[in-house]
Amino acid sequence: MSMILFAYVVRVTDGLPLSASSDFEHSRELQECKKQLKIVSKMLGQFPGRGTVKSNQLHIHFTSSQGIAYMTICCSYYPTTMAFCFLEELGMEFVSSFEVAKIHVVTRPYAFLEFDTTIQKIKWHYNYSNRPSIKISVTNIQRELKVAPPRQVNVDDLVVTNGSLNGHLHLQPNSAPSYRLEPVSMVGILSVILNIMCGALNLIRGVHLIEHNFQDGDEEKGTVVAFLVAFITCAFQGPIAGPGAVVILIKV
Repeated sequence: MSMILFAYVVRVTDGLPLSASSDFEHSRELQECKKQLKIVSKMLGQFPGRGTVKSNQLHIHFTSSQGIAYMTICCSYYPTTMAFCFLEELGMEFVSSFEVAKIHVVTRPYAFLEFDTTIQKIKWHYNYSNRPSIKISVTNIQRELKVAPPRQVNVDDLVVTNGSLNGHLHLQPNSAPSYRLEPVSMVGILSVILNIMCGALNLIRGVHLIEHNFQDGDEEKGTVVAFLVAFITCAFQGPIAGPGAVVILIKV
């Protein structure tokens, strides 16, 4: 069974992915861990040197050198020293294969995807021989890890903010409050129905009132104006007074 599952090479300044290993495993845990790895890759400026993100079954290890970061996902029981030996050898092969000046000017993601062939060879060696190559000194890596242990990054600190990945939660002091829509209650629905019915009845009675007053002459026009004012007030009183307000206009 493979213990080194995934490798990733990224530029520290902007998190641009430069190369990655091919996917041969598609477990849910690995896919979730890859999401965390990509979040960390956008935050490497905050975590110089070596670091580790631990979860239940998988760990993320990373190291940075010359503005380039090398990251890997390993099984939780894989020795930390071996994981950083793997990353150290990965870094040596990458800078020896490509010009550092070119690495820092590329703009296309995965511009060095052909490095996957080398990644697979190194990964296979560490997975099945359980020892680093002669290029890497395990003793030196152990001594370095003892003097400067990898920084432990908490998964809970990896926060997505405002659609971007930056590892921090920025709260604006003057930000507008958030609101949540709630369903209309039965009382509110009943109030709306009663308002509509009362408005319809008032409108019917108003039409008859207008016809009657025009037949009687100009002395009754004041009553028509009073009715129109009352009707408009009734129409707008429901939204203003609240869902429970019901006004019935009665002719005296």
